[in-house]
Parts: sequence; C-alpha cells; structure tokens
Amino acid sequence: MKIDMHCHVHEGSIDSRVSLDEYITVLKEKGFDGMLITDHDSYHGYRHWKYEMKGKAHQDFVVLKGIEYDTLDAGHMLCIMPEGVRMRLLELKGLPVSMLIEFVHRHGGILGPAHPYGAKYMSMTNTKRYRKSQEFVKRFDFIEVFNACESQESNDSAARLAAEYGKPGVGGSDAHKTDCIGTGYTILPEMVTCETELINLIREKAAIQAGGVLYGRTTKEKMGAFHKILADLFWFYNRGGAMLKYFKRRRKDKIENPVTPVDPIEIPYLKKAKKFRSKK
Repeated sequence: MKIDMHCHVHEGSIDSRVSLDEYITVLKEKGFDGMLITDHDSYHGYRHWKYEMKGKAHQDFVVLKGIEYDTLDAGHMLCIMPEGVRMRLLELKGLPVSMLIEFVHRHGGILGPAHPYGAKYMSMTNTKRYRKSQEFVKRFDFIEVFNACESQESNDSAARLAAEYGKPGVGGSDAHKTDCIGTGYTILPEMVTCETELINLIREKAAIQAGGVLYGRTTKEKMGAFHKILADLFWFYNRGGAMLKYFKRRRKDKIENPVTPVDPIEIPYLKKAKKFRSKK
C-alpha cells in the first residue's frame, strides 16, 4: 500500500493552499492508495473528510487521521491515535515531549519526530532538549526518514538515526502546495483501512519502506537569510502559544478518557456545520 504520511490540507492547516479534495485527486493520479492527514495541532482537516466527504467522494481511497504536534521543547511530532479515542489535548499545542509521549502511549497511539534534522526549534535534533539528552528518542515508535521538503543530507541523517535506534522509517511529502503532493511516500506491506491497523503494523516493525523525490530546493534554501529570522520568530510563537493553551490543558473536564469512543470536540463542529448550512 502506497501512502503519504505527512499531509497538510487547507481545511486544517492555515498555511496549506490545497483543499482536501484536490489533495486526494492528485495522490490518486500518482498511484497512491491513501493518506495520513497531519495538520498542525488540528483535526479539522480530517473532520472535513469525515462529515463532508466520506461516503460521498473518493470511496476507493483511504484517509487516515493524524496530527503534527508542536511540542514545547523538541520540535514537531507526528502522532497517530486509534479511531474513537478522544484527542482534545492534542489540539492544544505546547506539551513537553516527555509528557506527549506518555499521553499518546497511554491512549494507545504512536508517535515519532517529523523532519528530525530540519529547521531550528521545529526539528528534534536542533533543540536544546535533544542536545541535553537523547534518552527520550528510545520511546518513539517511528522516525520520519524521508521528507520531500528537506535536504538529502537531512533525510540521510534521519535514516541513520532510525537505524541506530531500530525504529521503522516513514516518509511523506509535507506538502502545502499542489506541486509538492505525492513527492514523498511510505510503502506498507499490506493494506490498512483504519488507524489501528496502521499503528499495529508500525508497532510490529513490519517491512515498511520510505522514499520519494525532493521538492526542488528546500524551504530554507528558498528563503535564504530570512529563514533564520523565521526560525527565531517560531520560537516566540511556539512558547507564546504554549502559554496561551496552558490553562485549557489544565481543565480536568477536557482531558481525554480513552474508554469512551466518542470525540466530544466533534459535537460543536457538527453544530457549527449545521448552523452554517441552515443559513444557506
């Protein structure tokens, strides 16, 4: 099964220029069987699929739910939770990586670093947390070893890291634009139809392959000196966002209960969608 495991769609990531429908259309044209939606700290892209598209379009294509989470201290992490598990906390950025690992595993999910050798603050190995200690790397379930928006050197280093720790390597395009879609991929040894099946394959360390073609110059190369300024601005953005979300994370009535197979955050989403349709 050929799947893109790092996808950003306009319905869930404000920096994506591609609608979910267009994203799927392009992936199908390129021979993909599925995708993992990994919007930034949000499941809105997947909710758009679940409530607006599923059963109506692209029924021959597998769409799975993931998230790219902004940790407080170790960059971006790709998280995959079993279907039916409440995930409100994962939409509140700013958890330290150690707490994120504990939370995801306690609720039956898996996680691993996105572009681990990428930009400062956004990528695991370019953080003070990693330079201080690498022990937490052992607790990851996989490592993104191919990211189409990274350099060959960055991806090669990620592949060596995965081999060193004996972790499965996955790949994805990290696409935010149409011409980048499908440039990165993961090949699974068998078809999966839900998040739990994907989680089990990765936990079993099945024979997974990752690869693709690099998306021209990397974002860092295209932006030049401004990229350093952007990386520094991200540090303030990430710390500020973590502080703003702190009190929401502290509310005990919002913390997930994995026993209940209902995601309560979907209820206000449905009400909002219903209200919007009634105005038409």
